[in-house]
Order: sequence, then structure tokens, then C-alpha cells
Amino acid sequence: MTSKISMTVNGRQVEGSVEGRTLLVEFLREHLGLTGTHVGCDTSQCGACVVHVDGKAVKSCTLLAAAADGGDVVTIEGLADGTRLHPMQTAFKENHGLQCGFCTPGMIMSAVDLVNRHKSNGGGKLTEEKIRAELEGNICRCTGYHNIVKAIEAGAKAM
Repeated sequence: MTSKISMTVNGRQVEGSVEGRTLLVEFLREHLGLTGTHVGCDTSQCGACVVHVDGKAVKSCTLLAAAADGGDVVTIEGLADGTRLHPMQTAFKENHGLQCGFCTPGMIMSAVDLVNRHKSNGGGKLTEEKIRAELEGNICRCTGYHNIVKAIEAGAKAM
């Protein structure tokens, strides 16, 4: 059985018919062609599929598309302002916060959420230890996280 869903994705109203078991990551990739959101582990362990739903980071491999019906979804494709990269995207580029790039969209989406939550909770210094603890749900198999942490520190300052 299919259901019709409607949501705002990257500022654009979209609709689609999905089976009840369709995951948000599948809807984004297969129905909308937004392939920047990656499927890495299918078990919510790696964080490659992180998107923002109603302003909060979620692992889109664990959320049914129907649960996002009526919501506001932002993917990695929606962070940039036209051709101008988001400050966190720029920071990852300038600080070599990626290697193969597979985890990068989820890392950046998680980092933006981290900075937004941190600033809304009174700010203070975003320490390396805090960043590393917050990235626990995101796996990078290439970089060892050093440059990712540097990129998030730089992105936080730029935001």
C-alpha cells in the first residue's frame, strides 16, 4: 500500500507516493535524486545519512519517509547558498576534513547541527573533546578525525 507524502526539501515543496516501509534516505535518493545523502551501514551506526528534519539532525536511514510528511528537510545539497558554500562546507574544504568523501555529507550535517545546538545552549568554547564526543555517531574510515575536528572548529567560528 502506498501513501502520498508532502514535505519541503531544501526549500522546495515536494510530493511523492511511497510504500509505508520507505525510508527517508530512499525517498531522498531514489525519488528526488538527491544522492548527496549516503547509505553506509543500514544500521544507523555510521552517520553517512544524516540530514536535518525540522531543524534537527537525524539519521535518515532510520526514519520512515512518511514520518517526515509535512516536515522541513535539509540535505547536504541544501546547505549552500547557490554557488556559495555553507561556512561548514568551506571549512571542511580548507582544513582537508575529508579523504574519500563518503562520510563527509553526514559529518557536515552533524557538525552544523552541533554548532547550532551549542550556540543555542549559551555558546562557550566548542572544545576538541566536545566535538569528538558529539561525532561518536559518525564514522570515518579514512582520516583519523584530526582534520575533521579542525574543520568543525573553523566552521563553528565562521558560523
